[in-house]
Amino acid sequence: MDSLLKIIISMKRSSYNYFTMLVFSIVLISLFLTDCKKTGNPIKFPKGTFPDTVINILDINSSYDDYNLALYQLNAASPIVFSSNRKSSGGQFDLEQAIITFVFDQTNGSFVMDAAMTYDPFLTKLINKAVTPTNDFGPYRLFSSIDGFEYLILSSVNSQGNLDLFYLKNFPVNGSSLPDVDGPYPVKLLNTSFNDAYLSLDQNQDSAYFTSDRDGNFDIYVHSRPNEMPLARWFNSDFTTSVKVDSINSSGDDKCPMIYKKIMVFTSNRPGGLGGYDLYYSVFRNGKWNLPVNFGPGINTSSDEFRPVIGYNPDFKNNYLMFSSNRPGGKGGFDLYFAGMKFPEK
Repeated sequence: MDSLLKIIISMKRSSYNYFTMLVFSIVLISLFLTDCKKTGNPIKFPKGTFPDTVINILDINSSYDDYNLALYQLNAASPIVFSSNRKSSGGQFDLEQAIITFVFDQTNGSFVMDAAMTYDPFLTKLINKAVTPTNDFGPYRLFSSIDGFEYLILSSVNSQGNLDLFYLKNFPVNGSSLPDVDGPYPVKLLNTSFNDAYLSLDQNQDSAYFTSDRDGNFDIYVHSRPNEMPLARWFNSDFTTSVKVDSINSSGDDKCPMIYKKIMVFTSNRPGGLGGYDLYYSVFRNGKWNLPVNFGPGINTSSDEFRPVIGYNPDFKNNYLMFSSNRPGGKGGFDLYFAGMKFPEK
């Protein structure tokens, strides 16, 4: 009898434990489902937004002059090459390298930009091949789908003391092997006995925009590429006259054109600005560049703003603008700056 009673009590306890666990599990599932309903999708910001506040890129600026940067988009990171006279303590300008990265929190919208000087093996090889015993300015990097080469184009002081355009080319980096770099070669198509600098190609790479003082003041010129002609062959062609972009140029000095899709950004000390060199943009509409627009006091100051470059990141809704300025509050001389920017789409 005692044994039977023990078995019955044990069965009751087991049933109670099972029932208790069942109830506890149901409560947990209910709480989880309720919490899911409250929280929903944690992603509140599918696309990031670059802040429109002007940011001094302190981590790569120096107490000397840092400007004339070139962007090159590679996934979430953007390697940059820029001109600086830091190595010569304020004397000769050479090329330096750095990288900028962006982190955007899709749950709360916070944005963090990181920047650091780098010593990428290929960029080191490229820069060492590009630098000259004189000043090197205005680097510009691109990949050409026309011939499959990457290009670095820059302006260096020639033996007569004027700026000439030069180019280098290489196959894209593949794995750990470093491709050979050819050049630098003069851009014979565009160079004159005057100052010729700051080349940029349009989106289809069929027009080259650059600046020159061959007619007195610095003006922005354009030269069209013949169909199907590779860039290197085009650059190495005999000199022919380029055309002024009359809708852009002014009575002042107009420099540093940079093309992004249908937007041209450039710098000018034309009358009516905020002081010194200001940054302007123009939109290509109806077959021509429209009247330039001053970026205004959100970007420009009474100091000099120079060599603007438009950047993008596929994870962000807007573009960003990088430029250099010798405004007060920097680390010294010209510093590199960053700001989010929304440009007209049409």
